[in-house]
Amino acid sequence: MPALRLDLIKNYLRPHKKKLVVGAICLVVVNLLSVAIPMEVKNIVDDLKIGFSATDVLNKAAWLVILATSMASVRLISRQLVFGVGRQVEVSLRQRLFDHMLGQDPGWVQEIGTGEVITRATSDLENIRRLLGFTILSLTNTLLAYTFTLPAMLTIDPLLTVISISIYPILLGTVGLFGGRMVKQRKTQQKALSLLSELIQEDLSGISAIKIYGQEKAELEAFKLLNERYRDAAINLAKTASTLFPLLQGLSSISLLLLIAIGSSQLSAGSLTVGGLVALILYVERLVFPTALLGFTLNTFQLGQVSLERVEEILNHKPTIKDAEKSINIIKEIKGNLEAKDLSISYPDSSREILRNLSFKINAGEIVALVGPVGCGKTTLARAIGRMVPISKGQLFLDDYDVVDLKLEELRSNIALVPQEGYLFTNTLAENIRYGNPNASIKEVEESANQARMADDIRSFPDGFKTLVGERGITLSGGQRQRTALGRALLINAKIIVLDDALASVDNKTASAILQTIKNQFNRTILMISHQLSAAAACDRIMVMSEGKIVQEGTHQLLTSQEGIYKRMWEREKAAEKIQAES
Repeated sequence: MPALRLDLIKNYLRPHKKKLVVGAICLVVVNLLSVAIPMEVKNIVDDLKIGFSATDVLNKAAWLVILATSMASVRLISRQLVFGVGRQVEVSLRQRLFDHMLGQDPGWVQEIGTGEVITRATSDLENIRRLLGFTILSLTNTLLAYTFTLPAMLTIDPLLTVISISIYPILLGTVGLFGGRMVKQRKTQQKALSLLSELIQEDLSGISAIKIYGQEKAELEAFKLLNERYRDAAINLAKTASTLFPLLQGLSSISLLLLIAIGSSQLSAGSLTVGGLVALILYVERLVFPTALLGFTLNTFQLGQVSLERVEEILNHKPTIKDAEKSINIIKEIKGNLEAKDLSISYPDSSREILRNLSFKINAGEIVALVGPVGCGKTTLARAIGRMVPISKGQLFLDDYDVVDLKLEELRSNIALVPQEGYLFTNTLAENIRYGNPNASIKEVEESANQARMADDIRSFPDGFKTLVGERGITLSGGQRQRTALGRALLINAKIIVLDDALASVDNKTASAILQTIKNQFNRTILMISHQLSAAAACDRIMVMSEGKIVQEGTHQLLTSQEGIYKRMWEREKAAEKIQAES
């Protein structure tokens, strides 16, 4: 049983206080009318002994119709108001959840799991909507039904009233017996759905790899297992529910049978009128539905509580990468100088340092290549420059500004990070290029595409810049995706461009031409992380990393004249090119 979180429920409902108050007033009116109608029926039935004219019959029938119509109308208003509040909370909470997720660290979604996040943003929010809509309406209506109906029943016959409701404690006990089991089964079903959603998302994203390696059967088998696990969880929950609700309805009907059986003997004894028995039957029938529904209502309440905890867990997760409490604004134009001073970064919950007291300085307008063995920390450095990973104060500087002191928005507007796999959205090429600058004109988009050496490719497509790319740009080649992502980075006019192997799928000649175009036209600072030493050779300077440190630095000519990592890498690249040419 989840802890009762009335504080959260109150916080969610507080903005809709007026609607809830009006809805509550409507529920009171509905319950007063539902008590008044059986009383009117009682009086009419008892008056049959005296007799009345056809006009009286029509008048009394019309009066009952007015009461019933009024009750139905007010009930409709109450349901629209209360259910509407649930919907509004769901929409605002989903927006808040999405806003919060966008503010998290880049790797957070991978840690918690995409499928789990999607489940919490969909099925859990639906449970919260039911909690704040249906559950509140049902519980309030049940409370008011008993509050107004029981006194009316007691005025007719106290003994029959007590006998007719004596079965209800058994109902509540049955609800308690089944309720906990249903909550556990529902949580199991939600977990199974999360795993299923995550597999679907991963397989759709990695469909090319599945096809290349012929793993369709393996993925189908994995999906089958998860799908069957979800099926079993859903069936177990359905079995429990299909057992509980008919059982509740059957127990509730016993009270009606007791009322008719004992009430008949009291009619014979003359201690109860026919109208009184009819009214009691109507009252008991009125209590049967909310009582039988109570089990479902309490179950929905418990599920909503579970979902509240799951959603709050996400909302309470604080990003480690965020604006400093006293963040500063950039007050002068950024030149593009970049400096690291003893920069050290470790994996979370690990003592191993990826970057170890790394220091370097890149001057504005320089094109600097960063090379080194796989796993030496190059990508971590690229991500650190844009504060995509946590870094400490006093270790990395943009001009004279400590990047930790700058607002993230201002820092990232001056640093364009282009990863090896630049993400492309399912949209046109033009919209993908202008993603960082949505207001850019088509002329600016074309100019950025020209600088990235992508314009000619785009013009060769039938729809040109209006060409729709598939999910993640699947319809483009690797080089085209990289150049499109580069064009996007160039359009935001950042002073520093970090290319994290972002030209790996582009030939060396084109890569060198792109770098020179960027330098000559914009005088931007470029840090090019690459395994293509032929492209790195054209840069102003080369920094060589090994085990998280800069171990060599200089021009291509200088580094190839020295014994060290760079010379060995260069010789291996040339040998590989020779073998490829001979083959």
